[in-house]
Amino acid sequence: MITADTNPIMIRIRGLTRTYRMGSEKVHALRGVDLDVRKNEYVAVMGHSGSGKSTLMNLLGCLDLADAGEYELSGIVTTKMGSSRLAHVRNQQIGFVFQSFELLPRMTALKNVELPLIYSNTPFWTRRKMARQALERVGLVDRMHHKPNQLSGGEKQRVAVARALVSQPSILLADEPTGNLDTTTSESIMQLFNQLYAEGQTIIMVTHEADIAAHARRIVRMRDGQIVSDLPTEQDPVYTQNDEFGGQPS
Repeated sequence: MITADTNPIMIRIRGLTRTYRMGSEKVHALRGVDLDVRKNEYVAVMGHSGSGKSTLMNLLGCLDLADAGEYELSGIVTTKMGSSRLAHVRNQQIGFVFQSFELLPRMTALKNVELPLIYSNTPFWTRRKMARQALERVGLVDRMHHKPNQLSGGEKQRVAVARALVSQPSILLADEPTGNLDTTTSESIMQLFNQLYAEGQTIIMVTHEADIAAHARRIVRMRDGQIVSDLPTEQDPVYTQNDEFGGQPS
């Protein structure tokens, strides 16, 4: 592990398997995956299309259930939970950041950030204060009364990050968080992630871009539904001349 052994294990996965049916064909998206992530790790998950990284992210986010295996999050075994308990875990333990921002267009930045707190029945003035603090944390409090169509791409993603953080989740899951951003804006978002990591946030990020993955402290690489490499970032094959996993991702 990259972090000190004294940091508790936040995510423990053993033998995770997920199979989908596409017509008459079976797609083995995950094939017995084992993975540990400790508190305050910053992990990038990489792999080509069909490698299983998106399926793994959906399972980590409790958006889907495995066919077999066990997933333990902060000491809670989620694998056999019903939908209502999974929804509670998602709301309390997990913050999501998506490539497409997923902001409601008719709501201000402040109200978009408040949404997870509304679902958890947080009182109005408490959630308003927490949402404002989350926007301050991402450097966007001066834009809190603007709607998404009044914000740049980078500002929209900062609002999305604030919304993910407002419930003070155990883990931040980011799925291609810079996919819709230009290079300069992408770098500013990654600097924000670096800041959150320095403050103690556990981050797991799916990306196919080597320069984005380089911000993480550990890179997990997937192929054909399995983890084929799990290394500190500076030791990952993508940073050597001879990348045995197929060269620089594109």
